[in-house]
Amino acid sequence: MQPTDPPTERKWARRMLWLVLIWAASVAGLGALAYLLRLAMGAAGMSS
Repeated sequence: MQPTDPPTERKWARRMLWLVLIWAASVAGLGALAYLLRLAMGAAGMSS
């Protein structure tokens, strides 16, 4: 019995890459939204 063939390993690596990219994009998007909300609240006089 052979170990897993390279195409299967490549598929797994590609899936993990997509997972990490989607996670990073969602974290960056959430950070940008939080920053925009902070700016809007500051402009409305809601600073601490």
